[in-house]
Amino acid sequence: MKTSSKSAYFVIVLFGIVSLMGDVVYEGSKGITPDFLKFLGASAVTVGFASGLGEFVGYALRLVSGILADSTQAYWLFIFLGYGLIGSIPALGFVTRWEIAVVLYLLERLGKALRTPSRDTILSVVSEEVGTGKAFGFHELMDQIGATVGPTAVAAMMLFSGNNYSQTYSFLFLPFLVLLGSLLYAYKKVGERTIVAIEKSVAKHGRGCVLGKSFYMYTAAVVLSTVGLIPASLILYKSSAILQPQGMSWMVPLIYLLIQGIDAATAMISGLAYDKYGIKVLAIPFILAMLPSLLTLAATELTVLAVAAATFGVVLGMQESIYRAAVSKFTSASSRGTAYGIFNAALGIAFLISGGIYGFFLDYNVPLLMISPFTVLLQIVAVITLLRAASTLKAVEKR
Repeated sequence: MKTSSKSAYFVIVLFGIVSLMGDVVYEGSKGITPDFLKFLGASAVTVGFASGLGEFVGYALRLVSGILADSTQAYWLFIFLGYGLIGSIPALGFVTRWEIAVVLYLLERLGKALRTPSRDTILSVVSEEVGTGKAFGFHELMDQIGATVGPTAVAAMMLFSGNNYSQTYSFLFLPFLVLLGSLLYAYKKVGERTIVAIEKSVAKHGRGCVLGKSFYMYTAAVVLSTVGLIPASLILYKSSAILQPQGMSWMVPLIYLLIQGIDAATAMISGLAYDKYGIKVLAIPFILAMLPSLLTLAATELTVLAVAAATFGVVLGMQESIYRAAVSKFTSASSRGTAYGIFNAALGIAFLISGGIYGFFLDYNVPLLMISPFTVLLQIVAVITLLRAASTLKAVEKR
């Protein structure tokens, strides 16, 4: 028996609302947490280390949680634990020591690692009949709406509270409570149904953690492309270097807003394209990934950086939607939590390498003539690897 389209859309929308509220809390706090840590007495080294460690925890531990979710099939437990730890962000409103604040920040990142493989597994299974690209595209769209509403709401709270960190963080309990209510409602309405859908998919495709050659080739292709893509933080860093001498630092957040806005719009469109044309659509963001990297490093004025930010938003929108959707093509339901864990852990390592490489390029003013071959070659190899992964998968499916 197939999961009905109405039921699938219901699950997708509910998870979208939960993610939206989660991003209102986390992304809302993202802009003030470094300043808050500084206010509490943390050094720049501490802030930088906590940020880097948080991202590492948020990605690397997805491998562990994914394997555990598959072996126990306790997908909803990991989802509840993961989203529940978002409560550590509004709890910052009661903190007076930076050490405790860092622990709470890291707990939220741990929550991200716990919930993501299980949530993506459920989304991928229930959306098989309506389109995984559409499902992940809608999910990313809701994510980005939250990522826009959150910082706006926090900025307003900081303004009207007279930069009162305690009141601002405490305000975030409201969207957190909505998140919990939405999650409880989702579990009550579709919890058993989603587990049944997973069991049926396992029965159809077989049990066992078997991740074939095509999955690892696909993951390698995404890693190569990500290593060749400059991080958003360095686009903002270069923006600050250009705008600060002109007394226009206030425009830097607008560059970030441009990235987020285009990300949201691209996610849904690319999801629909993926469902219609398949995995080869991913060659588009791989090729486009050359542009933000080269434009940012070459930029001497704001208009060029705006184009770099816009193209980065397009790539990011696809990365957060159809990259995730495609994982389900290379894996069976019984090993999907593990697959998402491996995929996300590899992606986290790629982000780390990319930041180091492009940070080096910026710090030492490496000539664009030397950088271009590196950036272009990585994306070409990534596209070739992607196409080989698709061909290998097709050959396996024909057997």
